[in-house]
Amino acid sequence: MQARKPVATPFKTALAITAGLTLAASLPALAQEWPAPIQQIEQEGVTIHGEFDAPGGLKGYAASINGQPVAAYLTPDGEHAVLGTLIDAQGQNIASATLERIVYGEKNTQLWQQMADHHWVRDGDADAPRIVYTFSDPNCPYCRKFWEDIQPWVESGEVQVRHLMVGILKADSLQKAAALLAADDPSAAIAEHYRSDAMPNNEGNAQSEQWANENTQLMRDAQLYATPVTFYRDDDGVHRVMGAPRPDQLRAITGSEAP
Repeated sequence: MQARKPVATPFKTALAITAGLTLAASLPALAQEWPAPIQQIEQEGVTIHGEFDAPGGLKGYAASINGQPVAAYLTPDGEHAVLGTLIDAQGQNIASATLERIVYGEKNTQLWQQMADHHWVRDGDADAPRIVYTFSDPNCPYCRKFWEDIQPWVESGEVQVRHLMVGILKADSLQKAAALLAADDPSAAIAEHYRSDAMPNNEGNAQSEQWANENTQLMRDAQLYATPVTFYRDDDGVHRVMGAPRPDQLRAITGSEAP
């Protein structure tokens, strides 16, 4: 995933909390729903969004730091909490799907409608049943990788990808995004750019520059700082995938094992 700037994670914060740090219940109980150790985490600048059941007698709490999801776990005695990742015997994060649902669920749904109302360029058949939105920067190699990987589904007519062109990675990203949006056939121009790095002969105009700026601002307002960021919708709601999708993520995005 191509990043414009470092994004804080649970392991790179100014907080005096790490995945292995146990927090004593040092604050008196307040008139809040969270136990005292979870309130202590809130005092350190972590936002708590909700709770969930966790294995081993733990109680899980869906949280975020600078917009990035992280889990907190309360010990069975209710006296201590740990902030970080809980994995199972296969090394899988047991809370990843739950964190997305609680932390991002409502935001993803709202952002889906906002993306639909912004200026996107469709790659694929307008009647394709599976709609995917993705924020794309012309200078992003991972956007190119995603474009390449999803082409079999696009070409099959099963998926349409709606590109919101943005400019966040390099000084000329906005200029390139505006030029692609101003092309006679923006969809073909984007495809050729990701296929061969070619740019259309035209430059951007006032309208396409406005579109690129509005798309970029939407991305920033959503606290998204890297490309691609891809959104898809299924029976469980709207989901986001950061970076070039892994094979399992690509299957989730497209809704099928193969086109």
